[in-house]
Amino acid sequence: MTIHFTKYQGTGNDFILIDNREGNITNLDVAKLCHPKFGIGADGLMLLQNKADYDFEMVYYNSDGNISTMCGNGGRCIVDFAKQLGVFTGNTTTFLAVDGPHQAHWEAQKVDLHMKDVSEVSVDGSSYILNTGSPHYVSFVDDLNFDLLPWAKAIRYSDTFKQEGINVNAVSIVNDHTIAVRTYERGVENETLSCGTGVTACAIAFAIKQNKPNGLIEVNIQTPGGALLVKFEKQEQDFKSVYLCGPATEVFIGQIEA
Repeated sequence: MTIHFTKYQGTGNDFILIDNREGNITNLDVAKLCHPKFGIGADGLMLLQNKADYDFEMVYYNSDGNISTMCGNGGRCIVDFAKQLGVFTGNTTTFLAVDGPHQAHWEAQKVDLHMKDVSEVSVDGSSYILNTGSPHYVSFVDDLNFDLLPWAKAIRYSDTFKQEGINVNAVSIVNDHTIAVRTYERGVENETLSCGTGVTACAIAFAIKQNKPNGLIEVNIQTPGGALLVKFEKQEQDFKSVYLCGPATEVFIGQIEA
């Protein structure tokens, strides 16, 4: 079967995008397609599908081939993909993902994606655990220049998290409005150049750690793959109107026998 795809990246987080509105693409070997040596190479694969009452549905697979929880950078990329396909007109769209409905604003390969509200954050010293569509462990460090993998794997495969898995983030504070982030993603089982739900979790943890006042908060994020912006309304320990903002870039279009 010949599959037509588009490769996208959002601050270095790369994805295979496939238009499956006709519903004829099933039983994909996602792990092989995402493999950097034997396939196209990607952190994940997404199917864009029809869904009643929405512009489209986003079905996301991690590179290990398993259906995953929400992917923020992937969500931004699939919005641009849908725009190029003519799935929606104008600059706004509503779609369904595994964690529920999402709205997004598109403008010239830049997408502001509305993420889920967050109200439950577990704090343990300098570490924070929260779910921003995917579960995240956030730890603040003085310096990001360290061997991330063994540290992150020890947390991800600990007795506490090994069954369900958790994404692990190391955060360094740059200034009052900026943080730098490195992320280890479950399902990829490696560091990625950027993680959308991860930087969202880190921005919220930063607001808590810095005891930011209630109201609109904007946090600039530096990742190895580029810059993102997270903004939200803080209401005591509730975080609403959460937006992940940044580029969504088409890399190339191709076809593959699968």
